[in-house]
Parts: sequence; structure tokens; C-alpha cells
Amino acid sequence: MPENSFQGLVVDTEPASDAYLVIGIPGSGKSSVSAALARRFPLGAHIEGDHIQELIVSGGHLPSPEEDLEADRQLLLRARNASVLARSFHAAGVVPVIDDVVVRRAHLDYYLEQLEGLPLHLIVLAPTADVVARRVAERDKVLADDWSFLDEAMRTELDGLGTWFDSSEMTLGETVDAILAKG
Repeated sequence: MPENSFQGLVVDTEPASDAYLVIGIPGSGKSSVSAALARRFPLGAHIEGDHIQELIVSGGHLPSPEEDLEADRQLLLRARNASVLARSFHAAGVVPVIDDVVVRRAHLDYYLEQLEGLPLHLIVLAPTADVVARRVAERDKVLADDWSFLDEAMRTELDGLGTWFDSSEMTLGETVDAILAKG
């Protein structure tokens, strides 16, 4: 590689046209939909909340049904870091697509604060509880707890926010098409 190959190279160019935050309960299809959505753009990045959490290799606290203030703090840390990464990609012309489990209004408000100023599309995946249960049972990723109770919390606390999709009867491609059609 020539010694001067990076001279004058600009990382941040024209900002991306859009940014996405795809939320829902575990098993709602966030990761699959977000990865497929990001692939629809000439430059797209999938930022998976679970992968951000996995960067904590010592002392990590995963969310649990019981109260755990450190887990809550790390959940917000993960949201902040996903948002920093999204801002960086956006500034470089790459459409960021964040996916994360967000069911509480305070958690969503924190994300929205961190992503303020971006052309953000809030997507809420909300298939029926039966479909989510089937998906969770069929997947390779094993959940330590039953998180189905989060569906009611999400539907109560986030009602009316973002664009909701009941993807129960939709294929992955149809779900992404519907998201893009809502533009």
C-alpha cells in the first residue's frame, strides 16, 4: 500500500438519507428485519443491540425480569453506544439501522435523545404473542427467560409512537417492503 494512500481522504461525506431504530420484544424479528433493511441501501449498516452488549466481556449484566440497576445502566450504555455508532455511520453516508429490545417509554426516550437531529424512522415490530412464541421456540438463539410479558408493556407504554408493524403474516421481504413503503 502506498505511503500516502490515505492522504486527503475524507471519511464523512454527504450524510445518509435516513436512520432507523427497529424495536420490539425478543423474538419479534428485529435482527432479521434490520439486517435485511440495511442491505436494501447502497450503503447500510446493521447495529445490533445484543452485539453492543457483548462488547462488555467482564462484569456484564444482562436484563432480567428482576430489578437490577446495573443491568439497567448497561442497557442505557448500550443504547448510547449504538447511537454513537449510528451517528458516525450516518455522517459518512451509511444508513444506520439499530435494532434493540425497547419496551419502556423511558428507554425509548433515552434512545430518541441520543439520536436527536437524525432523520430517524422509529419502527415497532409487533407480531402476535403466539407468533413470537413460535419464533422463539424455532430459533437457534436460546433465551434465558420468558420475555413474553414485555409485549403488554410495549403495547401500553409505546402506543402511538413510531410506525407499528404486525408482521405475524408477513415474510421477511414483505416486512422490509412495508417499512420502506411507509418511508
